[in-house]
Amino acid sequence: MSFGDSLARETAAPRRWLSIVGIGEDGVEGLTPTARSLVHAAEMVFGGPRHLVLAAPLIRGAARPWRSPFERAVEEVLAQRGRQVCVLASGDPFVYGVGSVLLRHVDPRETVTVPALSTFSLAAARLGWALPETTQLSLHGRALDLVRPHLQPGARVLALTSDGEGPAALGRLLADTGFGTSRMTVLEALGGPRERARATTAAGFDLGDVGPLNIVAIEVEALPDARVLARTSGLSDELFEHDGQITKREIRAMTLAALSPRRGELLWDVGAGAGSVAIEWMLADPSMRAIAIEARSDRVARIRRNAAAFGVPGLEVIEGRAPAAFAGLAQPDALFIGGGAAGVLDAAVAALRPGGRLVVNAVTVETEALLMVRHATLGGELTRVAIARVEPMGGMQAWRPALPVTQWVWKKP
Repeated sequence: MSFGDSLARETAAPRRWLSIVGIGEDGVEGLTPTARSLVHAAEMVFGGPRHLVLAAPLIRGAARPWRSPFERAVEEVLAQRGRQVCVLASGDPFVYGVGSVLLRHVDPRETVTVPALSTFSLAAARLGWALPETTQLSLHGRALDLVRPHLQPGARVLALTSDGEGPAALGRLLADTGFGTSRMTVLEALGGPRERARATTAAGFDLGDVGPLNIVAIEVEALPDARVLARTSGLSDELFEHDGQITKREIRAMTLAALSPRRGELLWDVGAGAGSVAIEWMLADPSMRAIAIEARSDRVARIRRNAAAFGVPGLEVIEGRAPAAFAGLAQPDALFIGGGAAGVLDAAVAALRPGGRLVVNAVTVETEALLMVRHATLGGELTRVAIARVEPMGGMQAWRPALPVTQWVWKKP
């Protein structure tokens, strides 16, 4: 018995009631025998209208297009547990696809998946790009700003877009941020009879009639004034929009090191000012999450603009005064207070997850005294940093000291 035969037979058992089949633009012709048998044997087949049309010659059960919102569609699939159900997906269901969504609710042992080639794989094959050396990004239904951290000189980026207008909008973003000479190749309907690939530059984008199923390949070129985000903590203060209320770059680098970002963790940035610490926390890894808490509405708006400009539009911004603003928020893995810790510190200690890190920066004598007391009673690390910069003075130059910063770092038992 072949592997495909045994797999198909296993899916007929009650334990494996859900099959997830990837389908490409070549329709049933591109499906393996196993994939065909799963579609054919299903009592119910879910998918987008396009998927159901592509697979129509094989469908014998009820064809169900996805409901909106998608959460309702997932509930409808789960309600069929015990029946033979097939879900159709574009390409590889686990590359920004429905497979990963469904398996948050279904034990993998209840499913079998037969993927097709992903759009990323097809695009890389057409271009001759090595996928491990290429950034793969989905901008489908997401903010185009997510591309910003990946705009590094010499980088190659493959970006899925939402519709036919997406490539032009992406070109405008690149041109507006100093990457106008970057080469953009728009690949449409890959793997099917309507496949097409056309190239242009970001600044000279002139492609019309772009199909809704497209992926954009970007060969990044940076002009001298391009907004390139360095791959390290302590980005230039000039990159941020701020009113002076910002953790300066040297102290910010020290602060991020003390916060010790780890994959998938949540940070509270209390009294966020310009949001610089929360933004750099999120830039550490795409899985990072952060909540910026700020009392002033003008700064709240500024934080949101900065988050978009740095490519982390998912930064959650709460307008409110701590500690009252803590109510109802998800428990943090790390918490940063940039100033004015009095009246907030006890609530911050209580809110922090066991094993979480608390970092407090103080510039006033009163807050420094508070931190010294906490260090004496709770332990942790206490550090004082003074920084001076060379600035013009008359016709000459002199060292101008910044306010010294006292930093307390504590790990909650």
